[in-house]
Amino acid sequence: MLRVESSKPYKVVYSLCRHEYLGFLIEPHVVQLNPDGDFSLTHQRLFTNTAKEFSASLDETDLKLIKLLEETEQGHIIKRYYKKPIRPLEFFSKIYDDKLHQAIRPKIERKVIEALALLHDKPFYLMSKEGWPVERQLSIASEAATVLFHFRRNDEETRYFPTIKYQGIRIEFMFKDAQIICNDPAWLLLEDVLYYFEGDLEGKKLQPFLNKRYISIPKTAENAYFERFVAPLIEKHHVYAEGFVINTEKFDAVPVLKVIFVPEGYSQLQLYFRYGTYVFSAGNDRKVSVRMEKDKDNYIFHRIKRSIDREKAKLGELLSLGLRNTGGLFVQLEAPRMPDDDPSFTVINWLNAHHDTLMEKGFVIEQQEGGKRFLFGHSNINLEIEENNDWFDLKAVVRFGPFTIPFIDLRHHILNKVREFVLPSGEVAIIPEEWFSRYGSLLSFTDKTHGELRLKKHHIGLIADFADSELASLTIDRKLQNLSDFEEIEQTPVPVNFKGELRAYQKAGYNWFHFLRKYNFGGCLADDMGLGKTVQTLALLQKIKEEDLEEGKRSTSLIIMPTSLIYNWLNEAVKFAPDLNTLVHTGTFRNKEVELFMQYDVVFTTYGITRVDAELMEHLYFNYIILDESQNIKNPDSKAYKAVRKLKSKHKLILSGTPVENSVNDLWTQMSFINAGLLGSRHFFQDSFVNPIEKKKDEEKAKKLQAIIKPFVLRRTKGQVAKELPEKTEQIFYCRMCEEQAEYYEKIKSEYRNELLRTLEDGTFQRSQIQVLQGLTKLRQIANHPQMIDSEYEGESGKFENVIHTLENVLAEGHKVLVFSQFVKQLDLYRKYLDKEGVPYVYLDGATKNRGEVVEEFQKNNEIKLFLISLKAGGVGLNLTEADYVFMLDPWWNPAVEQQAIDRTHRIGQTKNVFIYKFITKDSVEEKIVALQNRKRSFAESLITTEESFVKSLTAEDIREILN
Repeated sequence: MLRVESSKPYKVVYSLCRHEYLGFLIEPHVVQLNPDGDFSLTHQRLFTNTAKEFSASLDETDLKLIKLLEETEQGHIIKRYYKKPIRPLEFFSKIYDDKLHQAIRPKIERKVIEALALLHDKPFYLMSKEGWPVERQLSIASEAATVLFHFRRNDEETRYFPTIKYQGIRIEFMFKDAQIICNDPAWLLLEDVLYYFEGDLEGKKLQPFLNKRYISIPKTAENAYFERFVAPLIEKHHVYAEGFVINTEKFDAVPVLKVIFVPEGYSQLQLYFRYGTYVFSAGNDRKVSVRMEKDKDNYIFHRIKRSIDREKAKLGELLSLGLRNTGGLFVQLEAPRMPDDDPSFTVINWLNAHHDTLMEKGFVIEQQEGGKRFLFGHSNINLEIEENNDWFDLKAVVRFGPFTIPFIDLRHHILNKVREFVLPSGEVAIIPEEWFSRYGSLLSFTDKTHGELRLKKHHIGLIADFADSELASLTIDRKLQNLSDFEEIEQTPVPVNFKGELRAYQKAGYNWFHFLRKYNFGGCLADDMGLGKTVQTLALLQKIKEEDLEEGKRSTSLIIMPTSLIYNWLNEAVKFAPDLNTLVHTGTFRNKEVELFMQYDVVFTTYGITRVDAELMEHLYFNYIILDESQNIKNPDSKAYKAVRKLKSKHKLILSGTPVENSVNDLWTQMSFINAGLLGSRHFFQDSFVNPIEKKKDEEKAKKLQAIIKPFVLRRTKGQVAKELPEKTEQIFYCRMCEEQAEYYEKIKSEYRNELLRTLEDGTFQRSQIQVLQGLTKLRQIANHPQMIDSEYEGESGKFENVIHTLENVLAEGHKVLVFSQFVKQLDLYRKYLDKEGVPYVYLDGATKNRGEVVEEFQKNNEIKLFLISLKAGGVGLNLTEADYVFMLDPWWNPAVEQQAIDRTHRIGQTKNVFIYKFITKDSVEEKIVALQNRKRSFAESLITTEESFVKSLTAEDIREILN
């Protein structure tokens, strides 16, 4: 074959040809023109790689067609479906079969149809059998042809045949050598015109009639044929019938949601549409559906026209309300759910939530036959809470659709998280998930009395939750409702004989105590350390004494605390409420006749003594039992908790800067002590609050717990009341020596006293300054901890226990602390303890080389809250403004040196209020030093700054007093 020359006249054409195996194809060709302008026999197939030569005659559509039709060329097909090199003849004779044809031909047809859409204004020809591409010119119909299928049924058979109309005129196609060139959809080549059809007609429905007038269906086969072939044909195409009836019927589409309930599985909704008595599943786009009915020997085809646009709109409405289509054969809809939701109930919850909207939009809800029948619709609780003497009455009714149910009937379901509630009709109502969290706590604490629900008055915190919502109507004393708002509590006059002045926040705490007292509630004062929990409590006790005197009676209150705090309470009582008649019930030789307690206003005792004496005291009835550092009873299995629970009183208070030390669990014993039953049983509290809050980080549960305890816990931090505090607050903590320590101290003191008194008598005292200093230093060390001078000592130290106890509380509140001692040996004892407990700290003494790095670590590392410093090393040159607590472990002879240490934190740059705690061992040389400091303050504030010079200033009388 000669090659077409692009320099001579030529024409680009498209040619319909029939491949022996692949069927009808369209090929792009270029044909050389004769001098007279006709087609010559010279032509060649155009491919992408050869088209460039003829680019002058090609537009964008040509290039697109060449690329598209190249994919239907036999070489391309063979490469795609057979990876090894093979000649076309061998491929089609040996490899190509009907199965491969069924896979390949539809893909070819899609490309041929795509090409036909681009060919309308292109030269289009029929290829000759010999392969000449321009045998006859073809045209493409300008509009779709229509097909009408005719059926004629009589007693013997049913004949059917199609007729075709183009532009309203019937065209003959039978016995005209017509060809079906594409099957789906059909393209028909008839007398050099390519016809296409409306309604996506398949070519195989016309194929039999190209050379046949009709098809005959015998009577014996008509039922199956009508059902399998005629009904689908009527759905898609125009049909004219004689001998049976075709009724075209129009209905409004009613959307139907069918509930597919799967217990312990994933429940769903299926969307259907009802047209009259006919139901169609959503999701298919058939515009007409046909149902066949046989009545004796008569056939009726019901042709139902579907409203596809309305169906899609209704599905869209459901999706806009939150449903999700999971796809599949039917429209399967799932409702959104939270991670912990039971998936079997999510669609029912959704239906309940959107029931009214669905009804307005015309949806019908149906359920499976033979299964549970659910009631759908709005449900609500009408809750009324009325205050009574010592309780609240809960009057409530629940509405599920038309049913009204007493709230008490749901108590078991809500407490046990049972979602299904069987109604009188036998239908099942699903209790909304939010009711379990909203009403669960309320019902957990109710008592069922005479068929009614009651709540103890101390559960006011749960009621307060409802006061701020539209969930309930409340009839409660307005003052009682204010319990959660401490600012609104009524004022109580401060006791007449109270010495000192309460700061505004302390007065608020004092007022709160009286409010609790009025309503017989227990309370927990949880102020930060140093804010005066003791002072507020003493003001209350003084007020009670003054009221008792007016009424001519006496009442006794019991305060239980760690041993280390006894003397602090005693000193504070003497200072602020000297009128109080107090008794300290401690020590091995304490009076066991506890009836004598009732002759005192206040009895101070310890947790340890209470454990031992609880059975002696349990028959006494106190006015107040007050627990200081109440975290000591946090373990419900401890002897301390069991002992205090035996004791009886009209009122109860607890004091603690850290009521929760390690776990939410710590709250249960303390709250149960002040208000029995407030947090339910121990097991209930663990399951309902501790586990959800600590293991699942359940914020709702944490808020609910907060609501319950809030009225009974008053906590102010230093930051909240900073404006009311002085810049610097000093407080002395008196520590009592334990018995073994006291014996050791007395023994050493006697030895030194005898020797020093001798020097005073023989006049050699002035020459014994060093001995005096050594002796006093040794006594001071024993007063701190005997291990400082005797590594064999195995007993305890009262001060060490007191400091550790106070330190743990301050650190638990998140504060930073400086701990000063002039004895490196003493700091070593604390270092050993802190290392053992795994408490991080930094340390500085005279031997520390990298002072700057140590200071920076403390100032900038928020994990390190503790700085141990020797007094000499830390007295100058340090800026430690991150600390807001200073512990002075031992008094310095010269208070000016102490002041220098305090100034490490209380200096420019400090934005926090500073608390200075001085720990002084009672009945020791330390107590005498403090007294001397006060007497000789003017001397100490002079230029004298050394211990030696201070000792020189001591007179013989001073020495006698110290060693007395």
